[in-house]
Amino acid sequence: MGTISDIFLAREAETLSPYAFRTSNTQGRMHPYTPCPNRTEFQRDRDKIIHSKSFRRLMHKTQVFLSPVDEHYRTRMTHTLEVTQIARIIARALNLNEDLTEAAALGHDLGHTPFGHAGERAMQQCFESKFTHYEQSLRVVDLLENEGRGLNLTYEVRDGILNHQEKRTAQTLEGIVVKLADKLAYVNHDLDDACRAGILSLDDVPREIFEVLGRKHGDRINRMVSAVITYSSGKNMVEMEPQFWQATENLKHFLFQRAYSNPLVKAEEDKAIELLKVLFDHYVKHPEQLPSFYYQNIERDGIGRCVCDFVAGMTDRYAINTYANLFIPSGWKGLGT
Repeated sequence: MGTISDIFLAREAETLSPYAFRTSNTQGRMHPYTPCPNRTEFQRDRDKIIHSKSFRRLMHKTQVFLSPVDEHYRTRMTHTLEVTQIARIIARALNLNEDLTEAAALGHDLGHTPFGHAGERAMQQCFESKFTHYEQSLRVVDLLENEGRGLNLTYEVRDGILNHQEKRTAQTLEGIVVKLADKLAYVNHDLDDACRAGILSLDDVPREIFEVLGRKHGDRINRMVSAVITYSSGKNMVEMEPQFWQATENLKHFLFQRAYSNPLVKAEEDKAIELLKVLFDHYVKHPEQLPSFYYQNIERDGIGRCVCDFVAGMTDRYAINTYANLFIPSGWKGLGT
């Protein structure tokens, strides 16, 4: 009798769409490994990601609003969970490999910087102009997790993580689902958060967008997801019905103009960028103050790369506290009791 994993693989062979990626066809991992009898390789990747330090740090990393006091604003963690939920719904409806989809969705932002895209811009200014969070995510799972051993994920999950950005294309339909789900999640929850913050109201959104997508948060997601499923069903592609895609694009452009570029948001982002640049410069000048894991990699990777890995991995709170400890004086407590 075969293992539980063998049963799962046989089920995939019998039930998945002919266009789905079957786990048995994986290109494998970079390093030798012993297969798990109770999980397929993509199920195993999902668990590796969920138990990683970088995944836990997502709960304290900004989505749009920096270090929010109100606990109802999205963070990178809640964004990731919303992306994963949307991606799984689409993958299940299209009979794709749900385990591959889930693992790539859970890992897609593991390398994101503190303070959202402001942190990404800071790393572009002080380290490398071509720095991107998706390439950093791959670096995290390949080289930085587990004290340098990485997570040793499968090729297909790594491909989905690297290629979840709009201008890139994953090699599997499951990876493309993650890219779409990422966009559907953020245009909806960022609008929701912008309204909560008082930066926007739903009445500001052009009426023609809501005529297609719906005015309520849940209605918009349902219509968008349905537009992907109905348009892609039975096809070797994953796309959204053109009318809904255009409305989604229009909503994204509206958010860039009215929310992401709002002076109140930008003012805080500018502060965050300067804070991270100061931290970066400090550790370049004083590499001996880096945690030992990053310090020991300097000879291999160079000071700039190691400082970037450290600073990019910080949470918002850790970055602020580190800055305060380094540069803001505290009251003298003395050596006595």
